[in-house]
Amino acid sequence: MNSGRIKTWTWVHKWSSLVCTIFMLLLCLTGLPLIFHHEIGHLLGTEVEAPELPADQAGRRASLDDVLKTAHALHPDRVVQFVSQEEDSDKIWFVTLTPTPAPTDDFKSVAVDARTGQVLAQPKFDEGFMWVMLKLHVDLFAGLAGKLFLGFMGLLLLVAIVSGAVLYSPFMRKLEFGTVRRERRPRLKWLDLHNLLGIVTLVWAFTVGATGMINTWADLVIKYWQYDQLSHILQPYQGQPLVPAAERGSVQRSLDAALQSSPGNKLSFIAFPGTAFSSPHHNTVFLRGDTPMTSKLLQPVLVDAKTNDITASPHLPWYLTALLVSQPLHFGDYGGMPMQIIWALLDIATIIVLGSGLYLWLKRGNPVHEHKSRAEAHGAASPPLGAPDPAPQPAAAASQAVTSP
Repeated sequence: MNSGRIKTWTWVHKWSSLVCTIFMLLLCLTGLPLIFHHEIGHLLGTEVEAPELPADQAGRRASLDDVLKTAHALHPDRVVQFVSQEEDSDKIWFVTLTPTPAPTDDFKSVAVDARTGQVLAQPKFDEGFMWVMLKLHVDLFAGLAGKLFLGFMGLLLLVAIVSGAVLYSPFMRKLEFGTVRRERRPRLKWLDLHNLLGIVTLVWAFTVGATGMINTWADLVIKYWQYDQLSHILQPYQGQPLVPAAERGSVQRSLDAALQSSPGNKLSFIAFPGTAFSSPHHNTVFLRGDTPMTSKLLQPVLVDAKTNDITASPHLPWYLTALLVSQPLHFGDYGGMPMQIIWALLDIATIIVLGSGLYLWLKRGNPVHEHKSRAEAHGAASPPLGAPDPAPQPAAAASQAVTSP
């Protein structure tokens, strides 16, 4: 590249990095414990675990209708919004109750034993250390506006990654790959380490950054899906009000009908009439596959809440599939503990990249000093006239991305 193009890319890299660095550092630090949220929950005793039952009761299953009645009796002033099970266990039902079916942060959760129908706990997911980490990571306690803001920071991060990769070659052409000049001044050593870790983590950082940015659009994507897909399916129901709870049929039968329509799949969660993931007239049963990949891809089955007849089982559009795939990929949830450890190590490397970039910017010094520093960095007597500062900026080629399991 000629000097003019290098100047342009340097300007893009500098300002995209400077604007997003502090927020990316925050997301890296909050994302690290979220990678191990299940393990930390077990250590803190906040994870709900089902007790062992005698062998003769191992196959026992309580009716889902009884489970929902038990949970609703604890909070009769609320409505059941969702019911779900963990991916690796069907022993516990998690029932979410809210003041209205509309999306809200005001929710109560009840864990009910799926075998005995007895209440195990009322876990509080809206308090404690992990909740604070999650809210900071997802929306900065600012709701949709916070999500969209972090999504914009994620976009700037991707720009910084691409521009940093473009600048890597011309500024490192005098050095072998991986060189860290430990005998030189501290700033030059940090520059080499910054460049090395940035280019090594580039692919991972771009992947996690892109998936995090996609995750911040979740609310808007779901609303568009309702407008784009569900509106056509629900044309026969136009003009009909929300189905009252007293007129709804058996939820257990809705679940059975959905499972029979899609053999080999398992339940992920059920969204009830009027909620964000359903329609005013259906129990929408979301099924998943049984492989590491297909377990993240959901298949909705719309079951009429009154008659328990299946209305439709539409395939999710590409944009919802992209959202569902990006969420577990963002936190390394595909490969168990080995992948979580790899994700954590790459996250730590990214923190070093961001911190070293910020250090290099703050310690950039005066123009005469920088002239000598550029000469050292290039291994030459002096840089070309008008050449830009080779030091990458704070977010130089990597960062943990934005968003939420």
